[in-house]
Amino acid sequence: MPKSSSSSASWSLAAAAAAALLVGCSSEAKLSKEEVANTVAEKLAAQTGQPKPDVTCPEDLVGKVGTSLRCRLTATDGTSFGVTTKVTSVDGDTIKYDIEVDEKPS
Repeated sequence: MPKSSSSSASWSLAAAAAAALLVGCSSEAKLSKEEVANTVAEKLAAQTGQPKPDVTCPEDLVGKVGTSLRCRLTATDGTSFGVTTKVTSVDGDTIKYDIEVDEKPS
């Protein structure tokens, strides 16, 4: 089962979010690409007071410190930004990661 906890996030600054999901019988924690995308979108919408943006990630986030995943955020006006998630710590099946949105649209 996924676990989630988070701290504040902002549209253009790094923010911390935590969630985890064990996959199959593997002992390596992973967070599905859908869960990462949903968490990023929810945190950004909450912090900006804007509608939840469309966020897509190409693959699951592996629970290994230093691992990064590059996602794509599309705002309601069609503007697109890159989003980097970077694993900062792993505690059992909980992955903590920073969320950083590019300052300029891509």
